[in-house]
Amino acid sequence: MAMAQLGVAYQRGGSSLSNGFDCSGLTSYVYKKADITLPRTARDQYAFTERVAKANLKPGDLLFFKIRSRKIDHVAIYVGDNTFIHAPRPGERVTYAKLNDSYWRRHYVGAGRVPGSHHVDLADSNR
Repeated sequence: MAMAQLGVAYQRGGSSLSNGFDCSGLTSYVYKKADITLPRTARDQYAFTERVAKANLKPGDLLFFKIRSRKIDHVAIYVGDNTFIHAPRPGERVTYAKLNDSYWRRHYVGAGRVPGSHHVDLADSNR
């Protein structure tokens, strides 16, 4: 589900294929396709999820970052092999990134697993 969104344009406040996505709009959209409702913001999604150690990440887990502030302001979907999908910033499109890249390592806060998501592969390429 997450991989099917690759290439969709970034749109601040966006949460749909037709209008584009911001980071938490993307995660909300993907989980909604699996009939799971997430809070709207990255910060609220962090509070909603159960903490997961980096060594125990599974596809579909959410990754959280502090980019522009001291509070969580970015979220991504882990797809496996140290890789995640996210809606980066205005002017860009939904894309892959590597968690072990120095930029992302520096801003990484932690990971969370959405309650009730253990049965769904949210990183799957099917819409």
